[in-house]
Amino acid sequence: MAAPVRKIVCKHSPHFRQFYRTIWKDSIRGGFVGMVGKTPLIRLESLSKETGCDITVKVESANGGGSVKDRAAAFLIKDALEKGQLKPGGTVVEGTAGNTGIGLAHICNAMGFKCVIFMPNTQSQEKVDLMRVLGATVYPVPAVAYTDPDNYNHQAKRYAESLENAIWTNQFDNTANLRAHYETTGPEIWDQTEGKVDAVVFSTGTGGTLAGVGKFMKEKNPNVKVVLADPQGSVLFNHVKHGKLERSEGSSITEGIGQGRVTDNFSEAPVDDAVCVLDTDAVHMTFRLLHEEGFFVGASSGLNVAGAVQVAKMMGPGHLITTCLCDTGQKYYARLFNKEWLASKGLLDCLPAKYQSTLH
Repeated sequence: MAAPVRKIVCKHSPHFRQFYRTIWKDSIRGGFVGMVGKTPLIRLESLSKETGCDITVKVESANGGGSVKDRAAAFLIKDALEKGQLKPGGTVVEGTAGNTGIGLAHICNAMGFKCVIFMPNTQSQEKVDLMRVLGATVYPVPAVAYTDPDNYNHQAKRYAESLENAIWTNQFDNTANLRAHYETTGPEIWDQTEGKVDAVVFSTGTGGTLAGVGKFMKEKNPNVKVVLADPQGSVLFNHVKHGKLERSEGSSITEGIGQGRVTDNFSEAPVDDAVCVLDTDAVHMTFRLLHEEGFFVGASSGLNVAGAVQVAKMMGPGHLITTCLCDTGQKYYARLFNKEWLASKGLLDCLPAKYQSTLH
């Protein structure tokens, strides 16, 4: 008796074509802006085992522009378009430590806008070079306090006001920033953890991520803890813990996080607690993430994870804690992964010899 003939579905059949149309509908995204969000949530194995908690991270380098700030950049432009403040061929101006500018430059290219960035001259040269390659006009200016009229944010605002058809996106105080995380990052974390998240822990520059994710989580489950991870030298740790805008001791090598004021975005964050993370701990964790988990990231990501570990130890085993890896380490290669630079900052000795041997 002959074997039964197996029915083969030809790739040209209507069933096959319908199957692939379904896949395309669900997975093909629309242009660069479509690459914003839907980043993976990863469990950090060694740190989860160490703490007895599930330490999870949103890998934000999976955004098209390579950082968490792509989310804010997309929504800042979206908000301006919705309000009729920006028309075709216009100019987008921002003051940024780097990653928001990179996201804006990408999106401006994709949508036909010009991009101008003012940034403190203390940031890594890699960020400046990248934004210029992306077509942005970049003005590095002296790093001065926000109260100084020559602060990079104020210069960006004045420049935008001097142009026709231009906007200053104002990432620090424009709450379209937190809206990005309320509408994307928060729901993604909730869905990816199946609503089992116990705490979210984020460092803050503008305050958008912490506020947006925090607001979403509290609406879903008021018991989810929202915790600020703050670098040394910022005022926000003392603001949360003691109600005082006083800087914690020291200054930090981390870029784009830590604040000397409460931004409009941060003021909406439903923060339950705060932890202060020293540079030594942030840098050590950055290298642990590389050598134990395989993630090449910058010090702000190391700080986030170090903060999440602190929260895990405070809460005890059995909890699920989420933070994010902000970007990759490539933008910080010349500094953070340089032996002489780390030594000049007094940070080389926080790394074991096995990590130091990989430095250039």
